Amino acid sequence: MGCDGGTIPKRDELVRQKKKAEVKDKNAANMAKWRYCTLKYDALKRPIVVDSHGLLYNKDAILEFLLDRMQFENGPSYVKKMKDVKELQLTESPEFKSNHNDLGNEYLDVYSSPFICPLTGLEMNGKYKFCAIWTCGCVLSERALRSINNNSSEKLCCPKCGKEYASNDDVIILNPENEDIALMEQRRQRLNASQKKNGSTKRKTSEIEEEESSGKKTKIGK
Repeated sequence: MGCDGGTIPKRDELVRQKKKAEVKDKNAANMAKWRYCTLKYDALKRPIVVDSHGLLYNKDAILEFLLDRMQFENGPSYVKKMKDVKELQLTESPEFKSNHNDLGNEYLDVYSSPFICPLTGLEMNGKYKFCAIWTCGCVLSERALRSINNNSSEKLCCPKCGKEYASNDDVIILNPENEDIALMEQRRQRLNASQKKNGSTKRKTSEIEEEESSGKKTKIGK
């Protein structure tokens, strides 16, 4: 029988305990979104594009997706043409070092980012909120963009390239989380409503022009 010979069993030997759930490294998960393509999971490298949901892709991956959707099970169904994504104008970090270290005699920060905000110098690694202006594709930290907009009472201009943009709906939050996901959804709904309205106005204008044109032809015929 068990426990003979004076052995004393431990509690975990007598009682089955539930295995502890594996806890994911939140920093590592965040870093992955900023360092790897959402579609093919390759390392992000220029040219990099963003979609209306704020997700990042390698441009060549999107081209492959548009040419053959069947090979991508989890592709973005709302991306139907290249105009549905925007190529990003990124600012490289002069202090970034790749993870390649031949000698192994120096520390490499795996959470460092190859790109930074051109105004604040903050790294684009998931620790800080970053945005892209759809009109020009420039990428800046949300902190920098907010400070510029708060101090300006005139037209909205990109602080990096100086190009004007229509409204805050031109600003995309990159890799949005929590309440930012809802903000991006509201933005898409406003843009869709605006596009439908503009399309309806164009159709009405076209119909009026056709009626006027046909009226003139009738008068000439008489």
